[in-house]
Amino acid sequence: MSHFKSINGSLLKHDFYPKVTAFYFKTWISFYMDFHRHDDIEIMYVLKGQCIVKVEKQSLLLKQGSFILLDANVPHKLVIDPNKPCRMLNIEFGFVEKNNLLPPLRKLINESQNLHEFLRFPFKYLVLKDTNEIYHTLKSLVLELDSKEEEQELMVQLHMTQLFVWLARMMKNALPQNEEANVYVKRAIDFLHQNYDCDIKIKDVGEAVNLHPGYLHRIFKKQMNLTMVEYLTSLRIEKAKMLLSETEIPIIDIAVYVGMNSRQYFSLLFKKYTETTPLQYRKFSQRNVHQIKE
Repeated sequence: MSHFKSINGSLLKHDFYPKVTAFYFKTWISFYMDFHRHDDIEIMYVLKGQCIVKVEKQSLLLKQGSFILLDANVPHKLVIDPNKPCRMLNIEFGFVEKNNLLPPLRKLINESQNLHEFLRFPFKYLVLKDTNEIYHTLKSLVLELDSKEEEQELMVQLHMTQLFVWLARMMKNALPQNEEANVYVKRAIDFLHQNYDCDIKIKDVGEAVNLHPGYLHRIFKKQMNLTMVEYLTSLRIEKAKMLLSETEIPIIDIAVYVGMNSRQYFSLLFKKYTETTPLQYRKFSQRNVHQIKE
């Protein structure tokens, strides 16, 4: 399993560990390749010089100390100016399910909100500027992969964990916060609109949009100026108003239609939001309809 996108649910349920599948240093001179893709996730780190990585319709200039993180199976190609050689470090990795002495990624995710958001964020590629942490981690990783020491597997897992932590921190600082929030808030709203008739809890929304419920709650409130519970309640009341005015469905059934199993609770909440009871609202709405028809 290699895709960041495909591991979202599995990482929280099974014992997955990162596995490096390829790594190499390379000095490129006057190089051009066709679009291609890899089965694994790839990091292309510029050690010296510069290059252009084309991803879909984007041409991304990478200079010394910057790198691109590409999800698996994302079409891309490398372009090197003949007058500007480029030395790079490339690493490709995926995820495998196995038993290990170290904690699996799902346990690390539960302990780190940054890591949780990084591994669940929907992206095809990220271009980031290093402050040396990534380079030193990658260098230690490849040196360990080349070693024949008894503890090699243990050290590789530790370096990969360190790499993910640094990447998570860098992504959090690099991504525009409003852009990141927009992605998750929109998904949360879509989920609420599709499931308002169900017994929804904040943790259910968090699982649906692949984000820690506490963090989702904060960005939702900040962007929408109301909590998810308040938004859901308002949505349910609007759906109830439509059913009361446009149908003959019994009020007790309408309560169930909008996700409230108690007619008494539904009536209290409806009056709080509309300053009238469901029955009064139905009579008023139907009277207005008759007057319009007359």
